[in-house]
Amino acid sequence: MITLGIIGLSIVLSLFCFSNKEGFDKLTLVPEKMARDNRQMYRFISHAFIHGDSAHLIFNVLTLYFFGREVENGILSPVEYIVFYLLAIVFASLPSYQQNKNNPNYRAVGASGAISAVMFVLVLFSPWSVIYIKFIIPVYFIIFACGYLAYSYYQSKNSDSNIAHDVHLWGGLFGIAYMFIFHPYSLRTFLDQIINAPFM
Repeated sequence: MITLGIIGLSIVLSLFCFSNKEGFDKLTLVPEKMARDNRQMYRFISHAFIHGDSAHLIFNVLTLYFFGREVENGILSPVEYIVFYLLAIVFASLPSYQQNKNNPNYRAVGASGAISAVMFVLVLFSPWSVIYIKFIIPVYFIIFACGYLAYSYYQSKNSDSNIAHDVHLWGGLFGIAYMFIFHPYSLRTFLDQIINAPFM
């Protein structure tokens, strides 16, 4: 239910902002404005509930729908899941905030950082699950996750696009670190599943 609530709020706010530039501007992550005015720190959270366009929105809500329900229903309690999700939003955005406090042109929206954190929680418990890239190509979850981290790291260093690849990277690392610190059994669970791979 929490995942559906997050998805619902994201859809409502995103659709509202698609046709309301003033609302979009007020909710976007803008480090330069936040650094000058502490009252705008709410942007750390608000930016994750709006999206740049319909394709961005659809991709994020579908990803959260498939991964979030699994984490919510079997790994984290509803209250902890909410806290985890909000912390992931902030933590994933901190590096971008620090790097762009003096850049008035930097803007960021979307829930990619938090969704990346949710995804990596699930990786710890189901590394050998099979997911389908573009609904066609089967790949083990752990292989996809490692490739995703490597790609995000490379792109954050080399890409000139407006996509915040570093948010994906830091969100994933936050998800792993959170579980190892607050749920240390997750490390043993992960290692046991890696050792006992289904094809071994």
